Amino acid sequence: MNRPIIIGAGISGLVAALELEKAGYFPIILEATNKIGGRVKTDVINGTPLDHGFQVLLTAYPEAQHYLDYDQLDLINFLPGSVIFDKKEMRKIGDPLRDSSFLWSTLFSGIGSLRDKLLVLFLNRKLKKKSIKAIFNEAEISTATYLRDFGFSDGMIHQFFQPFFAGIFLEKELSTSSRMFEFVFKMFSTGNAAIPRRGMEAIPLQLVSQLKRTDIRTNSAVRELDGNTIKLENGETLSSNNIIVAVSPELIGLKSDRSNAHKWKSCVNLYFEIKESVLQKPIIGLVPDKSLLVNNVHYVSDVFGKAEKAMLSVTVVTDELIADEVLEREVRAELLLHCNIQAGKLVKSYVIKKALPNVNGVQYEPTPEDVAIRTGVHCCGDYLANGSLNAAMASGRVAARMVK
Repeated sequence: MNRPIIIGAGISGLVAALELEKAGYFPIILEATNKIGGRVKTDVINGTPLDHGFQVLLTAYPEAQHYLDYDQLDLINFLPGSVIFDKKEMRKIGDPLRDSSFLWSTLFSGIGSLRDKLLVLFLNRKLKKKSIKAIFNEAEISTATYLRDFGFSDGMIHQFFQPFFAGIFLEKELSTSSRMFEFVFKMFSTGNAAIPRRGMEAIPLQLVSQLKRTDIRTNSAVRELDGNTIKLENGETLSSNNIIVAVSPELIGLKSDRSNAHKWKSCVNLYFEIKESVLQKPIIGLVPDKSLLVNNVHYVSDVFGKAEKAMLSVTVVTDELIADEVLEREVRAELLLHCNIQAGKLVKSYVIKKALPNVNGVQYEPTPEDVAIRTGVHCCGDYLANGSLNAAMASGRVAARMVK
């Protein structure tokens, strides 16, 4: 009864196990699937890592800096900017303070006015000085309202902020909390957006490699949690005085006041073979028209190095159920019409129905009251604070420290 049991081997569950080991425990992790990592998954096809959904590690994340060894991950950084696809034209903008090559292209991109560009520098400077605690203590408004109130023009919001942050927040109206906008903007301005050379799954694999006294049991789906007894789908039962639920509580019949199980943001990630890259650098391409399916693209082959064939990653932000063949046809047409990109063979497509939690009342990390379900049972996951890798890690830490 004394070994803590963690249900779920996602990022939050793995961090919880790390914290429990530090406290002298010998945890057990029950994972329903045959892989660890939760929503952070990577397939390797023809030697190229294909992540399930376009994800990046923001290296300025405080929790990631604490739990991860960046050198060991062998991170590949994206350039601090974007290419805007506008009527088949490519306009490059970025942060000239971090990469001087963006100076002239940003000034003469036609994206936003000179005042908009000065406002970006001012916002950058303001948020670098602003503490994370202060950010999450601010009153919440929508990101769209925040940007307008800050003074940005409609053109700047439409051509840059909307497509860029729609790809991060996975919603096109920028209704996401201004706290989350400030936090993410600060992370981008003080660190890099990066991908491990072996894909994002290298992150949970590195967390697992740090565990020395944890028993990880894959293919161990939980059917029910009854008091302090866990009933598995295979008929086995386990009991513990300390249980951490690192999956959505409703999956095992529990209720949590902070769980937004019916409110998830969805996306589709498609990978196409391409004749050649039109970007030639690890940079994100944005399509500034929220009526379209395609939100952002990047050349996987530009990130991971030369491959036998160039490959393009395409992110579609949508909650609609669209037939696979219809989606593929529409995406191909949009790429050609708006980006002048001729998509080749479809290599892989991932429909991710639960890509990000839709969180109300955004905070940096959950409170002890947020993670408590009942005596001896606690929960963790990014849905308790904000939809990010950082929040997943923070929630695992908070839940583990509740174990007595």
